[in-house]
Amino acid sequence: MKRHFLLVVVLLTAAALVAACGGGGGAAAPAAAPGGNADAGKALFAQSTIGSQPGCVTCHSLDAGATIVGPSMAGIGAAAASKVSGESAEQWLRNSIVNPNAYLEEGFAEGIMPAYADALSEQQVNDLVAYLLSLK
Repeated sequence: MKRHFLLVVVLLTAAALVAACGGGGGAAAPAAAPGGNADAGKALFAQSTIGSQPGCVTCHSLDAGATIVGPSMAGIGAAAASKVSGESAEQWLRNSIVNPNAYLEEGFAEGIMPAYADALSEQQVNDLVAYLLSLK
């Protein structure tokens, strides 16, 4: 149970970090991930499991201010653009999914969110990023 909770927090943190990044230097965040399908990403986000890992919805709420295990994804598409100077919202979201300990959201511990680099195809990552970018 503790490991599952940690995994969920890490996943949520990574997604939040990926979404909140980018836009340094005044560049506009991309509207969608190249080749990503926001509808497919929404369906992927809603899965209770992804491979052997908990799915995004297991740990991340879509309601503003609601914390399940990790941070809420409400507004992450807009927030991602300002998370890391010089990194686009798309880059930040992608990195948060595949390398969740790269950026830790304040109040969330390292190692809670699992890395999904091996669990998701490149297309699935693109779809998930496209969906998260749509959450303004």
